[in-house]
Formats: sequence, structure tokens, C-alpha cells
Amino acid sequence: MRTPITCLGLAFILLSAVDPARADSISMQDREEIARLRSARGFAAEEISPLLEQVNNAGARGIPAEPLANKVKEGLAKGVDPKRIDPVLRQMVTHFESAQEALREAGARGVAEGNRRVAVETLAEAFSRGATADEVRELARLSQDGKQKVTQESLAAGAKSLAVMKEAKISSKDSAALIGEGMRQGYKPSELLDLSREVKRRGGEFQRGRASIQTLREQVRRGERADRLFRDDHGESGSGDRGDRSGSSDHGERAREDRSGSGGGGDRGSGSDRGGRADRGGGGHGGRDH
Repeated sequence: MRTPITCLGLAFILLSAVDPARADSISMQDREEIARLRSARGFAAEEISPLLEQVNNAGARGIPAEPLANKVKEGLAKGVDPKRIDPVLRQMVTHFESAQEALREAGARGVAEGNRRVAVETLAEAFSRGATADEVRELARLSQDGKQKVTQESLAAGAKSLAVMKEAKISSKDSAALIGEGMRQGYKPSELLDLSREVKRRGGEFQRGRASIQTLREQVRRGERADRLFRDDHGESGSGDRGDRSGSSDHGERAREDRSGSGGGGDRGSGSDRGGRADRGGGGHGGRDH
């Protein structure tokens, strides 16, 4: 006869499923800054409490609290009504939850963990910019049997890179093929992101057939590194004509990402080396480049 699970036992099981080491909470510094902005904008404490609760609840589930707090600060600094900040936070949490689930799945399929926080934030931004869970799975598949084991951080950077290329109207299939090859060749996350930014910056050349994703992929397959792909002497890649930059929407993308921070909070750069988060790209919801 099976022993029924008591309510207390069930609660213990549920709590045990959450890794305390991965729980996060809003910092005192962020709380004080939010309180200052709230007061300066004339909002009541009761109007802000639901936002803080939402951030803390997400943090308890292992979602990074900092980018969510940044979004609250960004909204308050602009005088946005807290009721309008709430759905933006909820959308961010959804992207983070999707990122966590995709990374759990990738881990179950043998993708090494690496820097989990960076991976979660970067993949959340990738989803906010249009990447899909199916595309993440495809990247994981394409990057198998590469020169080195792919980490979740690299997979997340690959997904963000794919999203950037899609913004340049490069097809998902071609984007995944190129980024997947870069991952197979051991490209670092920063190289994947640089590659996608260059493709986006030259989007007009690819649209007009003056450059080819297939040719670029072949160069990557042969071992060409990202910083050499677009030099002037690589005429075949279409990089020789640098006069077409005005047709791209990617001017200063790296700088804008740095300003937008990991959650669109505007005061923490995504490219910082703080805490070993170099080129993390953030979970930058609201940081889309136009």
C-alpha cells in the first residue's frame, strides 16, 4: 500500500526542486534607486510594490533579478505609469522562462553548462528579438561534433546572432547554417555576435546577391576566423564594398547594446567584464536596434 503524500511532504518536494544557489533577489542598491525614482516621479509606494514582488518572485525561480529591476528603473526614470511597466516585466519573465527551459533541454542533450547566468540572459534577449525554441534546437544539432564541446553560453550567443541576422532579412535556414558552422569551428560567443553584426550591417549586399551566406559559411568551414571574414581582400564574401553601410539598420549596434544593458535598464552595459560577463549581450528586452 502506497503512503499518501502529505501537504507538508509535497511542499518539501516542490521547494527541493528549486536550487537555492540559483535563486536571485533584487539588491538593496536597486531597491533604493527604485524608491528614489518613485518618489521623484510622485508615485505611491503601493503602486510600485507589485513590481518589486514580481521581480522577487521571478528571482526565487532562478531568473536574474537585475535586468528586471533595471526595466523598472528605466520605466520610472521616464515617468511611465507602473501599471504600464507591469506587462513589460511579465513579457521579460516569459522570455527568461523560455530561455531556462531551452537551456535545460540543451543540457539534457549534452550541451555543457558554462556560464549559466550569461546564457540565460543572452538567450532571453534572443527570444525577445525573434529567435524561436526550434531554432535553438537546430543550432544545437548543427553544432554537434565540432572542434570543441558547445556550452550553453555559446548556444545562447548563437541564438542571439541568428536573431540579429533575421533582423537583416536573412532567412532562418541560412542564418542557422552559418552560425551553426561557426559554433562547430569553435567560434567564441563574441565572435558569433561580431559575425552576425557584420552580416546585418551588410544586409543590403546579401539582399541584392552581391554577397552570399553560402560563400561565407564555406569560409568559416575552412577555418577562417570572424575578424578576417570581412576584410577588403575577401572580395568573394562581398565585404569589399563598404559603401553600402547606409542601407543597414545595424549602425553602432554594439554601442546600443552596451547602453541598453541586460534588461533594457539603460545603466548597465552588456559588454562589461564585470563578474566575468564579457560580451554577455544581456537579456536585453527592449534593446532591439532600429
